[in-house]
Amino acid sequence: MKYLLLTFLAFTTLPLHAQTPTFVTDSLDHYVQRGMADWQIPGLAIAVVKDGKVIVSKGFGVREAGKNEPVDENTLFLIASNSKLFTGTALAKLEDEKKLSLNDKVTKHLPDFRLYDPNATALVTVRDLLCHRLGTKTFQGDFTFWDTDLPRAEVTRRMRLLKPPGQFRQDYGYCNSAFVTAGEIIPKITGQSWEQYVETNLVRPLGMTNTYMLTAGAENRTNIARPHTNSFGPLRRIPYDMVDNLAPAGSMVSCVKDLSKWLMMQLDSGRLNGQRIVPWSVVRNTRDVNIVTRSRKSTVFPTHVQGYGLGVFMTDYNGRQVYWHTGGAFGFVTNTCFVPEENLAITILTNNDNQNFFEALRYQILDAYLGVPYTNRSNFFLTQARAGAAQEAQELKALAERVAKMNKPAQPLSAFAGTYRNELYGTITLKPSGAGLDLTFEHHPNLTARLDYMDNDTFRITYSNQAFGVFPAKFTLSDGTVKSVEIKASDFVEYDPYLFER
Repeated sequence: MKYLLLTFLAFTTLPLHAQTPTFVTDSLDHYVQRGMADWQIPGLAIAVVKDGKVIVSKGFGVREAGKNEPVDENTLFLIASNSKLFTGTALAKLEDEKKLSLNDKVTKHLPDFRLYDPNATALVTVRDLLCHRLGTKTFQGDFTFWDTDLPRAEVTRRMRLLKPPGQFRQDYGYCNSAFVTAGEIIPKITGQSWEQYVETNLVRPLGMTNTYMLTAGAENRTNIARPHTNSFGPLRRIPYDMVDNLAPAGSMVSCVKDLSKWLMMQLDSGRLNGQRIVPWSVVRNTRDVNIVTRSRKSTVFPTHVQGYGLGVFMTDYNGRQVYWHTGGAFGFVTNTCFVPEENLAITILTNNDNQNFFEALRYQILDAYLGVPYTNRSNFFLTQARAGAAQEAQELKALAERVAKMNKPAQPLSAFAGTYRNELYGTITLKPSGAGLDLTFEHHPNLTARLDYMDNDTFRITYSNQAFGVFPAKFTLSDGTVKSVEIKASDFVEYDPYLFER
């Protein structure tokens, strides 16, 4: 990759705005192809917008590993949390139209809404929901909500069961269910569902004709990328997430050609091709920092301060304001990014969820345009990722070796069978099957798990969907009677385990 350094150094002798960086004109394709091979990414799509023009809009690789279906600029991907800025913009638009205030108490619009702390319930506003400052832990509750059959109203109701470890309006914690709650306010104001309102007021006016508001039916769409993971095992295709119950937080499906229009609107203060889509005051409102998420200089990137607005992050990057968001669903990780001072925007969509190349590539393009000396961002992330993968492989091997010993629990398998309950989630059911246990979930209709005994009342849990992971599941017994079991899933969905009691 030495020639990348040489071409970049040659470019840096020119004025910053003189031309498109040579990294983009000469090196991008090779960099992407090398990165996709290094990170085992079947397919990737990218668009770069500069000075009102689409400089790059193309696909690489294939929609599904092992099949000859190429990715192009129209290939659909689940964009997950990149949906959040659409939600924030919709509510900012309603405020601009004097139909609500972002500082309204949530209970003004949803009278039955409750948080764990009654003082927080009395104070929480629409703005609080849109900027992750409730004090909850990042992803708290998501195992209960992600890919489950709980409707949006029930997701909102169960927020009262999330005991926050942090302080209300002081501590940042990324909260998907808060965005669901914010989205539930839209039909109260407009009579339209979240998806109807956003499509009518943002997606259609932008001419995003190949964008879908919900994940339902994704597997039947033409020219759509298939989800893959190589977490907890070799690269394989996995099921599409069904997260329409979390729609305002992350259900949209789109392509880089359409997302370019959304980003061009961001760069032109709410206009696209001279046509006003939303007022500048609405766009500006989404970008005001409502909570600081980091205030220390990075040792890796030219950044110092990071904050969150209404569905979008903001940071400084080599002296420019950069706005961005990432999106992760099982099998997909994506990003959108825009730099108004440079009239620059980027979006990258991928169909392997276990990689940081999608972010490395974004940083690499920012570096090229913003005059940051070249360093291979992919190699930096890859070194860390390979160390993590080696550790994961060792942990999986250790679990397999414990299972292979074929130890027998002190109690018969029937003693572990039965129904267990967690207050937030609901119930799980365990039944003996062969030499282990089969687990079914009350609210995950498409997910099961297998429990194989290891030792010390601990089983190995292996989920039917590889992305959910492989972990120890520890039972607690008292006087030979099984009392509870602790269940863990991938950090990708939630960091903390759940305790289910019999």
